[in-house]
Amino acid sequence: MLFKYEIEKFLEEDLGYNDVSCKLVPERNVEAMIFTKEKCTLAGIDIAISLFDHFGLQYNSEHSNGDTISKGDTIFHIKGSSIAILRTERLALNFLGHLCGIATNTKKCVDIARNYSDTVKIACTRKTTPGLRKYEKMAVVAGGGDTHRFNLSDTVMIKDNHVKMMGVDGAIISAKEKASFTQKIEVEVESADDAIKATKAGADIIMLDNMKPSEIIDIVDFIKTLTLTNHPIIEISGGIDINNLEEYAKTGADVISMGSLIHKSRWIDVSMEIIASNITD
Repeated sequence: MLFKYEIEKFLEEDLGYNDVSCKLVPERNVEAMIFTKEKCTLAGIDIAISLFDHFGLQYNSEHSNGDTISKGDTIFHIKGSSIAILRTERLALNFLGHLCGIATNTKKCVDIARNYSDTVKIACTRKTTPGLRKYEKMAVVAGGGDTHRFNLSDTVMIKDNHVKMMGVDGAIISAKEKASFTQKIEVEVESADDAIKATKAGADIIMLDNMKPSEIIDIVDFIKTLTLTNHPIIEISGGIDINNLEEYAKTGADVISMGSLIHKSRWIDVSMEIIASNITD
């Protein structure tokens, strides 16, 4: 959903201060439909509804976020003020096109991974469009993926630069001293030695970054042989997209994180068409 202040911010950007275009038409009740021009997985339904509610439009849809629909399928029927519908049009279509693109890309990646594992999670990253993160991450969820962390406060992530300055053990000790009991500690590593150090130091999540599938398999297999009270979640990331995902899905990792779920997603072509005017309430 969109909060009121968010709607007002987006409308200020799109409508500006002298909206002549939408006021060209006479104020009357009309009916419109929003439809897709290609097969896709839906996301952004709740955002579109927030916009329709803001303008007092009536709407109905047979679909929910996560549904897969075909070319030509109607996403929404809308009824109400001609001017309000025109003012809603571009913002609703932009959100639907962008978020459906992310959900569609995510669904394809989840389906590829499911050919090799019933449990592996496909997750996005913080490589998101500034100001749009929560919407983009929820589009990943609509496609069957995982949000990962929304911001730096969700999880303590020890990255390569932390390790360079403090070492794996030192960074984990510091994280355990400063983190809340509710926060997991994740360590990004680029070598087998650091992966073992992080595991033995009690990291909750080990991220194997920018490694070849063969290297990942060896590390995953070794960590699983260790006698530990709690085995860490093993995440892999770095340069993974829909084109090479298959090889990484075979590694046995628990989580595959892919910035490409968002930044390589192509918008879905959705459109709105007025189908009746001067309708009776």
